[in-house]
Amino acid sequence: MMSEFAKSGVPAPGTMNVDFEERVDFDRLRTYRLARARDALRSSELGALLCFDMNNIRYLTSTNIGEWARDKLMRFAVLAGDAEPVLWDFGSAAKAHRLHSPWLRPEDSRAGMTGLRGSIAPDAGFFARAAREVKGLMDEAGVGDMPLGVDISEIPMMGALADLGVDVRDGQQTMLDARQIKSPDEIMLLSTAAAMVDGVYQNIYEALKPGVRENEIVAMVNDRLYRMGSDDVEGVNAISGERCSPHPHIFSDRIIRPGEQAYFDIIHSFNGYRTCYYRTFAVGRATSSQRDAYVKAREWMDASIDLVKPGVTTDQLAAVWPTAAEFGFADEMEAFGLQFGHGLGLALHERPIVSRLNSLDHPIELHEGMVFALETYCPADDGHSAARIEEEIVVTRDGHDLLTLFPAEELVVTNPY
Repeated sequence: MMSEFAKSGVPAPGTMNVDFEERVDFDRLRTYRLARARDALRSSELGALLCFDMNNIRYLTSTNIGEWARDKLMRFAVLAGDAEPVLWDFGSAAKAHRLHSPWLRPEDSRAGMTGLRGSIAPDAGFFARAAREVKGLMDEAGVGDMPLGVDISEIPMMGALADLGVDVRDGQQTMLDARQIKSPDEIMLLSTAAAMVDGVYQNIYEALKPGVRENEIVAMVNDRLYRMGSDDVEGVNAISGERCSPHPHIFSDRIIRPGEQAYFDIIHSFNGYRTCYYRTFAVGRATSSQRDAYVKAREWMDASIDLVKPGVTTDQLAAVWPTAAEFGFADEMEAFGLQFGHGLGLALHERPIVSRLNSLDHPIELHEGMVFALETYCPADDGHSAARIEEEIVVTRDGHDLLTLFPAEELVVTNPY
């Protein structure tokens, strides 16, 4: 069970590096990530990895050119055999990396293009060119006759590789194998990202009163996080009143009223490492129905957290949560994402994924160094309110530790009457 109040032994020393304390060592972080990727590649059936997924590219090359590039699928990186990773980036970004990213050899930072999700038609030849370059790297590394793992790709890229006789396999699983155990530097970055949200929830607590709109809270959160040093506010859920049940997973311009429940999810990254962090409030006052729903959501949360330690499997966590029918849904697919757990790192959803939908039949064992979020949800019996809680957990040698510290032991009432 949760102690008197949430505490953490994981440091979150600040958003700057300083000369008088040891904080994140980015050279050590880069070395760790590339070594993990190499080990995962050697342990697989693959000879090389071709990555278009921005998170995998960052993991391999420690480069980033902003959230705007995430859906363009024109950046790609290759890790072939024991060779150094090679990056193809958007135009002048390649030259910038040669200036500012000295851990990449100059010849391994190249300008590249595939087609901007079809905006440049395949017959322009960019997919074919990229495929030839990838195959050339595989041949140079001595793995040209082995399968190539690809994480995500446009269909013409797959066709261009097939035209060269390349055997394409699923590379995302290999990269997720690499990324599932976090180093102390990664955990510190995740803790710092969560600490930033701790502070933002204090701002929400003070601002949440009748007459404020959901989108105003979203705007405030974005402003505050970017001022604190966030590199990407991926999303902010702001849900209130009758919108609480069922969960719509998107904010609106709704005006918040007295006595309503409101819950929020803050998803942002600090140096690439993400949060997913829900909290629920009552505005001014709370009903017994709202409090009862919150107590249930907290009990489900605590039951799963209490189990977390190395060797436990995800089916054991999911089993302590209610079935879909027990909280008003037709089946586990419809209820997916409500009683839920998911790994956190450079992506919002990494391993392990914890849910009654998948974990009961396909469990994953927990290991020291895993970091994941656990989420619970309970509709109130008034037909429209609901409680939503989320905690971020680090699996430690003997158990677990928390990253999320804004009060959630009981329903918090803002600006009480």
